[in-house]
Amino acid sequence: MTVNTKQYNLSKELLRNMKAQKIDIDLTLDILDKYNNGEYKNQKPIKVKHIPKVDGVKIINMVRDIRFSVDYGRACNLVQKLNIPYDLSTIGEVRGNKISFDRHGLYELGLFLLPVTSYGILNGGSASSYIDNKKNRTFNTQLFELYKNEFKKLAKLCKGKAKGITPAFLQPNGKPGPSFLELKMRAVLIKALEYELTAHKKSPLLLPVFQMTSVLNNTQIRHAYNKYRNSPFLKDLIQETGIRIFNMETGVQPLIAAYTSSKQGDQKQVFARAFGKHQHALPMPGGHGQNFFVLKNVYENLYNSGIRYAYLGNVDNLGFTPDPLSLALFALSEKPAAFEFSFKTPVDVKGGILIVDQYNRFNTAEIGPAISWQEIRKAERSGRKVLFNCAVGLFNLEYLVKNLDSIIDHLPVRFSDQEKDAGSYSQAEQITWEILGLLEDVLIFAVDKFDRFLAVKMLIEGLMTSGLKLDHKDFPTADNPAEDFKLIARRLHEGLKNKLTTVYGLTLYNNKWMPKSVAEIKAEIIGSPF
Repeated sequence: MTVNTKQYNLSKELLRNMKAQKIDIDLTLDILDKYNNGEYKNQKPIKVKHIPKVDGVKIINMVRDIRFSVDYGRACNLVQKLNIPYDLSTIGEVRGNKISFDRHGLYELGLFLLPVTSYGILNGGSASSYIDNKKNRTFNTQLFELYKNEFKKLAKLCKGKAKGITPAFLQPNGKPGPSFLELKMRAVLIKALEYELTAHKKSPLLLPVFQMTSVLNNTQIRHAYNKYRNSPFLKDLIQETGIRIFNMETGVQPLIAAYTSSKQGDQKQVFARAFGKHQHALPMPGGHGQNFFVLKNVYENLYNSGIRYAYLGNVDNLGFTPDPLSLALFALSEKPAAFEFSFKTPVDVKGGILIVDQYNRFNTAEIGPAISWQEIRKAERSGRKVLFNCAVGLFNLEYLVKNLDSIIDHLPVRFSDQEKDAGSYSQAEQITWEILGLLEDVLIFAVDKFDRFLAVKMLIEGLMTSGLKLDHKDFPTADNPAEDFKLIARRLHEGLKNKLTTVYGLTLYNNKWMPKSVAEIKAEIIGSPF
């Protein structure tokens, strides 16, 4: 399209600044035109019809014992279609035309599905929002004051970096731990090793990783991967499995500019006062929902190479790792997609919950804008379990590839006002998980937050999850569990320790989390009940 600089008063100075910050000017103005012309007004807001029950059919409780039954012939056809040499009767109980699987059988089947599964990481942008002083202080002033010194040190370390290459947690000795991406890669390699020991075969293409980066951090992340080849958390596992884990398919997300706040009028302009600087734009990613067009070729290439399932999740969720149990359930269901929602806890105050919308489809409703606290509390008082969005999805690639163009065209673009260090502005985003409202039939996994949703959206959350100063006299507590930050922090920290010792293969030595040896990991896999 032709850039209409006159209509939006884009000065030469501002245009130079936007180009220097790698902002896609055409895309920025295309979104701006559509907003000001009212095209996004046709995107109807989500209306809550009701909060669904965990029924064991469409919503499966992953915390309890699982017994899953499907048509035996259909299940056999599925594994045959996927070229998996597996006799299902050895892991399931056949009765008539049905076969039922317990947790153990499902897990084993899931391991054998790993060669046709990929693992996708949404890297997002830089860690600027993560370390934003105002945003972190607002979370809890007392906690922020307690963590002030550690916050300053880590914020300085993270500034200007892609979030995925910043420390995922603080070591017990106060030193930075491995990065989010190092841990993600380690979890994939350990799961690949588990497959090799179970199936007695190697596959250099096992569990291919793909990712979405941005124009701002793509080069930085690639440079980090070059260093990670010698990382003590990865080097031995790479040598053992022979998997070239860093040879991954990548989609690079463009950047758009922030727009003026709704306080400045219904008609928006490009926000040109970032951090109080004249004619200075603020580059922003357009939301993870843009992955469907940014990664379009990646999804198609994966499918054409024989991959049939794709995990998708955020880099900053320490609970997001490949899970054979949910993979098997998803494959047997033959649904187009599955999503993880955790049983809501007191710490889940910002985000979306699972609802049934006005079209009788599952959807996510943002707490506050789409569903009130009164409605949530009413549901909880009635005994209804409220499920919180974990931002983890599993997609059937055959379905996804066939429907990508439609998803790209119909996924909503949402505008939200922001009050941060950069100023008062509005941000345009497409949210990945609003794809639920576009799908007629999906599977929902109800999971334990402290196992599958250890999301670190703010640095202060990361310090809590790291267990920092839990015994300090000034750590905020309250009689109400919903406001007891010490109780919440202890549960988050216990969840982290469990993940570190299991899927991430670490051990605590001299007050520091260190990688277990390949021999130790192998011994644990062989001795595991799964």
